[in-house]
Amino acid sequence: MLTINSIKNGIVIDHIKAGYGMKIFEYLGLDKADYTVALIMNAPSEKIGRKDIIKIENAIDIDYTALGLIEPNATINIIENEKIKEKINLKLPERVENIIKCKNPRCVTSIENYIPHVFYLVDEEKGEYRCKYCDEIYKVHDK
Repeated sequence: MLTINSIKNGIVIDHIKAGYGMKIFEYLGLDKADYTVALIMNAPSEKIGRKDIIKIENAIDIDYTALGLIEPNATINIIENEKIKEKINLKLPERVENIIKCKNPRCVTSIENYIPHVFYLVDEEKGEYRCKYCDEIYKVHDK
């Protein structure tokens, strides 16, 4: 049996769909961390069958919007003194800015690079976002 100790202070990202842990790990730049980080992959889960978990022994700033885009079903536990201080359930954000890039070559964001890439959630079930400027559809699963 694999044993991963609890952390004293930091963040645990739980209920990550199996295989998505590495995406989050890379997005957060945890490969460059100078503090303890554990990436547990394919752990058994009653809720979703198999899951990934990331434990970070440090308080770091996380963009919950971007994380919700990568894995909307994940849970973030803020740990203080080895106890869960706060639990945050992620979801697909209603609006994202400069996380998704519009691929439409005729979009104003392709021509004017100072204009932010803004997308709005149009279908939560399908994970579809629409560009604010050209109505181009972007599916989260395309990432």
